Amino acid sequence: MLHHVEIYVSDLAATRAFWSDLLALIDYQETDHWDDGFTLKKSEDAYLTFVQVADRHADRPYHRCAVGLNHLAFKVPDRAGVDQLRAHCQAKGVTCLYDDRYPFANGGTDYYALFIEDPDRIKVEFVAQV
Repeated sequence: MLHHVEIYVSDLAATRAFWSDLLALIDYQETDHWDDGFTLKKSEDAYLTFVQVADRHADRPYHRCAVGLNHLAFKVPDRAGVDQLRAHCQAKGVTCLYDDRYPFANGGTDYYALFIEDPDRIKVEFVAQV
């Protein structure tokens, strides 16, 4: 099992507002913060740390189709939880990917998921476990 993931971000304030608010809906809480970063954790699960990228590296933008991270996926207990996350994202103006095929963007009716982008365009997936 994963212990933690650390992600460098271009705008820490925007990232903190986005992720803290969103992941609170699936029981993640901010467990630490400092000038250049913060951590979100859910009980004994792996945690996520977000850190402001140093100026000397800020000119290299992220792209999920390049070498590196493609996306992060989170388990959600049920389809209603995924729907709640979608409503939250729509209300906040978050980019919902594949929205024309929601909630079955992967095909079939067994995989119920929401796909969005964070402020740095990192793809995030929420998938119902039932």
